[in-house]
Amino acid sequence: MIELINKAKALLESNAVQVVIGYGKGTSNRTRAIFVTQSDDCDKLIFDSRCVQNLAVYLTKSEIKKLGKPAIVAPIPVLRSILELAVENQLTENDIVVLGITPESEIVDFDTFANIEAFLATHKIVIEEKYHEIIRLIKAMPVAERFAYWVKELEPCFKCYACRAACPLCYCTRCTVDDNQPQWISVPSHPLGNLEWHIMRAMHLAGRCTDCEACFNACPMGIPIHLLTKSMLQDVNDNFGSYGPSLEKQNTLSSYKPDDKESFIR
Repeated sequence: MIELINKAKALLESNAVQVVIGYGKGTSNRTRAIFVTQSDDCDKLIFDSRCVQNLAVYLTKSEIKKLGKPAIVAPIPVLRSILELAVENQLTENDIVVLGITPESEIVDFDTFANIEAFLATHKIVIEEKYHEIIRLIKAMPVAERFAYWVKELEPCFKCYACRAACPLCYCTRCTVDDNQPQWISVPSHPLGNLEWHIMRAMHLAGRCTDCEACFNACPMGIPIHLLTKSMLQDVNDNFGSYGPSLEKQNTLSSYKPDDKESFIR
C-alpha cells in the first residue's frame, strides 16, 4: 500500500513519531509485527487479508514505549482495542498516531479518540452466524454435558499463555496465574486447571473483548477459546445493551446499576 508507506515515511522523517508499528512479511506466507524506526525501512510495511494480529498489544509494552512515540497501523479490531485501552486509561491522544484502515483498505487519519469512536459507531461488533449457532448449541446442553464439553475442548492446553500474550487487553504487569501466594489458578495443565484459567480469562474480558480473535489465532493447539469470549460478548449484549468501546460508558464489570438484570447468572 503506497499511501500507507508514504504516510509512515513522512511521520518518521518529520520526527512526529519515532516508530511505526505495522505488518511485515513473515515466514510461510504469513505476516508478523514489525517496528520501523527508519524511513528507508517503510517499504517493508504491508497490509492484506493475512494481517490479523492485533498490533494494539504492543502499545502497553515497556520495550516499545522506550522506542518513542508510535504510529500504529490500525484495522477495525485494532481501532476498537485502542479505544478500549483509552477508556481504561492506558493511552492518551498524545501517546500515539493512529493510521486507521477501513474494511475497504483505505487509510484514515484519526486525530482524536472521539473520531475513532464515531467511526466505530458504523462498524459495530457483529458475531458471525456460524458462531451464534455453535454458542446456541453449547448453551442448550445440560449443565453436566456442557461442563464435559469444555473440559474436553480445553484438554490440549498446556498453558503456554500465547492467548494472553496476543491479547491487547491482557496488559496486567502481573497476572493472577503468576501468583503463588496465594495460588488462585493451578499451575499444571490438567483438566481443572485448564478450565479455571480459560474461564477466568474470559470473565476478565467480559465487556472488554474487541472480538479480534487474536487469542484463537495465537493458540498453537487450535483450541476454540474465542467461543468463550464471543459467548461473553453475546451475554453482555443481551443483558446490558449493545457492546462497543465507549469514552462515555464504564465497563460492564466495573460498574453497577440497581436495576441491572440478574437473569444471566445461571
